[in-house]
Amino acid sequence: MKHLLIADNHDSFVYNLVELLRQLDECTLEIHYTEQITPAMVAHCHGILLSPGPGIPSEQTHLMQLIDSYHTELPMLGVCLGHQALASYCGAELAQLRAPLHGHTDRLIIDHHDELLRDIPTGSRIGRYHSWVVQPDSLPDTLQVTAHAESDGTIMALRHRSLPLWGVQFHPESYISDHGRRYLHNFIAQL
Repeated sequence: MKHLLIADNHDSFVYNLVELLRQLDECTLEIHYTEQITPAMVAHCHGILLSPGPGIPSEQTHLMQLIDSYHTELPMLGVCLGHQALASYCGAELAQLRAPLHGHTDRLIIDHHDELLRDIPTGSRIGRYHSWVVQPDSLPDTLQVTAHAESDGTIMALRHRSLPLWGVQFHPESYISDHGRRYLHNFIAQL
């Protein structure tokens, strides 16, 4: 069975992600605060989930170091802050929203079906909980937008073109979001 390391960025949503993953029963889980993760913890993992968390990637040195150390070795899925961190690490810039979106319902418009979005219908509901976004005009060629928000065009999902790295701005584990288990199942299938 595959073993997934969850990098907890001090956000209560991480336990909702853990619960969805436990319900899937497709991998074993190990959860550690990002700043406590050691190479020995990563050595036996097949992938890393970068959890939501407060702040922005530039304030999260341990998160950025984790990505730097393992982005070419292990598949990664970033959720919210994790999504922003992956995009930032690859060279994208962030912008602050005029007003935060916390518990906002939106619709996912799929631009490119990839491994993460397999069997997810366009128009699915998503829960948004964020105050920062990835700037589309700053994306490097190495990243591809795979989905955006119906309401404002914000990037909601992206992937690296040559590495097994995916990010979602929305929260698949939110009760607002449709198909939360499917996103996680699709990621685990890539481990």
